[in-house]
Order: sequence, then C-alpha cells, then structure tokens
Amino acid sequence: MQTLTVDLGDRSYPITIGTGVLRQEFIAPYIRSKQVMLVTNETVAPLYRNTVYEALQGFQVDEVVLPDGEAYKDLTHLNLIFDQLLHKRHNRTTTLIALGGGVVGDMTGFAAACYQRGVNFIQIPTTLLSQVDSSVGGKTGVNHPAGKNMIGAFHQPVAVLADTQVLNTLPDVELSAGIAEVIKYGLIYDENFFAWLESNMQALRQRDPNAIAYAIYRSCEIKAEMVRLDERESGVRALLNLGHTFGHAIETHAGYGQWLHGQAVAAGTMMAADLSCRMGWITAADVVRIEQLFKAADLPVKPPSDMTPDRFSELMSIDKKVMDGKLRLVLMQRIGQAIVTDQFDQAALMQTLQGQS
Repeated sequence: MQTLTVDLGDRSYPITIGTGVLRQEFIAPYIRSKQVMLVTNETVAPLYRNTVYEALQGFQVDEVVLPDGEAYKDLTHLNLIFDQLLHKRHNRTTTLIALGGGVVGDMTGFAAACYQRGVNFIQIPTTLLSQVDSSVGGKTGVNHPAGKNMIGAFHQPVAVLADTQVLNTLPDVELSAGIAEVIKYGLIYDENFFAWLESNMQALRQRDPNAIAYAIYRSCEIKAEMVRLDERESGVRALLNLGHTFGHAIETHAGYGQWLHGQAVAAGTMMAADLSCRMGWITAADVVRIEQLFKAADLPVKPPSDMTPDRFSELMSIDKKVMDGKLRLVLMQRIGQAIVTDQFDQAALMQTLQGQS
C-alpha cells in the first residue's frame, strides 16, 4: 500500500495505491454525510458494485449505472446523474463516488462540480489509464460533437483510491491504452522512467504486480507534482497533453469510442515526436526508440489512413491550448523534457500531417 498527496493547500487529497483498497476503512473517511451517490457503468457494475456496497454499509447509497463507452460521455447522459440526485433528494453534503474508467470519472466529477454548485466526490478508477492519469488532477467534463472534453470544469476529488487488483479484469486492449499515458510521463519528465519502461514492458503487459504498482506510483507522482505547480493548466501542467492535440483530433474524427483514448494518444505522440525531430530537437534514433516502445505496448503508431491534413488542421484549431488564434503544441526537446510552444515551423507541421518521410 502506497499513498501520495496532491498538495493543493486546504484542498489537498491522497492517492492510495494498492490491493484491497475498496474497503470501508479507505472509503468512509472521505464521506461527509450519510448520503452517497455511486456512479458506475454497465461493464464495471457487475464486477465491483457489490464490493463497494459492502464497504458502505450504514450509508444511504443510491446509484446511477451509465452505458459504457466514450460515445456516451455527453450532456444527455450527464443529466442521468442529476436526475437521480434530485429524485433521491441528495443535498449539498452528499458525496459522489466514481467507480469506473476515465469516462465515469470525468462525468461524475463534472456532475459533482455542478450539483448545487459543488459537492464532494471520490475517484475509484478501474482502468490503468484512469489510475495513472484521468482520476488525478480535477479535470472533469464531457465531449461535444465538435471537440473532445470541451465542456467541463476543474473540480478536485477528495480522494483517489486505485486498487491494482481490479486491473486483473481489464481487457488487454484497455491495459495497453493505459500504458500509453504511462509512456507519456517518461517522455515529458523522466528519461530514467522511460528507460525503465523499455526494460519492463513485457512485465507490464503480463500484469506483473510489482511492475504495475511501480508504473502507477511513478505516473501519479509526476502528475501530482505538475498539478501542485499548475492546477488550472496555465503553464507546466499543459505538458501532460503530449500527443493529445493530435490524439483528440483522431478521436473526434473517428467518432468517440472507435479509437480508445490511449490508442489515439499513442498515435498522436508519434506525430509530436515526428515534428520534434523535424524541428531538430530530438534525433531520428529517439523517434525509433519511442516508436518501438509503443509497438511493444501493442499500440498504434499511425493515425487513421483517411485523416487528411485539412481534417487534422480543422479539428486541431479548436484545441483548448489554442491562444489568440495560435495553435500551441507539446513537443519534445529530448526524451524526458518537453515544451509547450507555438514556435514550430508550419511547413514541418504540414509534413507531419501528411506523413512524409
């Protein structure tokens, strides 16, 4: 059992990582009153809902079971949470619990940010991607047909409980999607962690408990530090979006849910690596290392073949990092160091979008 703290002053909260954390002694201390609204989805509910119910004996537990998938991360399905909160007469001392992956966590957090102008919520992430990334940092929201995560709020949880045992039921493709975000941390912040991933990728994919636990801990440690320094993403926290501008464009183009988020991030990160190389910041050998690691994780390294440069440009133009009409991208200066910049060569970007060698 390991615990990290996201240090945000009086809004600080713990990230508890380990096996068997879905128990009352870990959950109950973060619940304000007897009212609890459990939000989960159709896939996770049959697996872990009863475990959480057992941990919440003595509380009034109501629930919302959402359909599973990125395609349902929208305002229509968000309203199902508000409907149940109102129907069951939850007040502003209620606590929402997000039991699921990134979609459930983002929607529950956004509902908590909005309901009666803000109530507490607990993150219980059940995918590797949500354990290492989306459950930490308070980014919440839903998608719009024109752009991913364009409607939302910053609203920090009161606790994150990452039970590594739940990953045993995670499909291999979902595990790989989570590894994409783990690789990101090495690329933007820690070259030694990147090298560790090169040496331990097989162990991660085979779900070795020690490898999984270390990957989650180090990823959360890096993210917690960036959130501490820049909670609302006005500076260093934007580095966490490496590959995401390209990746979100891929997700929007393909239709939400057709590409898993981690798959799109992997392909998008390769595009960021390609552009970084064209800018002379990383070497061709670095690009090969990055590509080999994504391939070892069984992740795509190319965007959809039907995405044109014009389509990329159209979708990237509404990215949240656009400022004063200028597109900003997260690029690598070396493995382990990244930068957010609008100072990139437009011709080089076009070559990247065209996939030219």
